[in-house]
Amino acid sequence: MSELTLAHARTIVDTALEKAAELGLRPLGVVVLDAGGHPVALVRQDNSSILRTNVAEGKAYGALAMGHGSRFLNAAAMERPHFVQALSGITDGKMVPVPGGVLIKSQDGRTVGAVGISGDTSDNDEACAVAGIEAAGFTAQVD
Repeated sequence: MSELTLAHARTIVDTALEKAAELGLRPLGVVVLDAGGHPVALVRQDNSSILRTNVAEGKAYGALAMGHGSRFLNAAAMERPHFVQALSGITDGKMVPVPGGVLIKSQDGRTVGAVGISGDTSDNDEACAVAGIEAAGFTAQVD
């Protein structure tokens, strides 16, 4: 398995939402992007706020753009805020530098996409993304 398909994205989304239900989380937005940053799947749970999928996509986009999970971007924002501010400008504000954006890695270590989740705490969002990625047979990179 090397490429991210719609079937994989559906598994990621379904498993992430199952994990959220198991943990009793607030309603989530889940976005799966391919390696080029194109949406493969986008889901907004009932009763989630209107910007959930936008935030989720920003987390995934930032992870892809920098080649690190958005946890890395969160740390960079604290250590080098001017750098992350510059990245935000370069990406026209598309990046959201908080945990919940996780890279999807193939078995041979290539980045094949990213998942962004938003709606609960960043740590819970990230845990749901990791569960989905692993259920689809890929490896998750959170930082």
